[in-house]
Amino acid sequence: MPYIEESIEVNGKVDRVYKLVKDMESYPNFMPDVLRVEVIERDKNTTITNWVTNIDGRKICWTERDYFNDDEYQIIYKQISGDLKKFDGEWNLERSSKGIKITLTVDFEFGIPMLAPLLNPILKKKVRANSKKMLEAVKEKVEEEIGEQCS
Repeated sequence: MPYIEESIEVNGKVDRVYKLVKDMESYPNFMPDVLRVEVIERDKNTTITNWVTNIDGRKICWTERDYFNDDEYQIIYKQISGDLKKFDGEWNLERSSKGIKITLTVDFEFGIPMLAPLLNPILKKKVRANSKKMLEAVKEKVEEEIGEQCS
């Protein structure tokens, strides 16, 4: 099963960055590859969300349960149903010398064992690129807001 881990340093306050990362419904407003995120159910520390993304012109859809560990600035997500057999991971935020380090992990499985040797390297490359784009979009959004506050 392919596993991706990507990180980025963001100049911002951990509470503000975490609030943005938790606001998954807003992702389509600043992440071009995220077409739609809809909250189906919301409890104190969990949500169930429907996602529609665009990866190289192909729509990928899934439903996930998100677990929010606010004290640790962590979000754990697990696919409930969708186009892939498995799509789980985490968002982790921690303070760093440059502000905040955001780490996004993705653990996924395509679901067709016979094609895995052929498709997994391609999918891993696509998921890694998409994860980097998501992190860069969060960084840009946070640092843009900081710039607006200073003007």
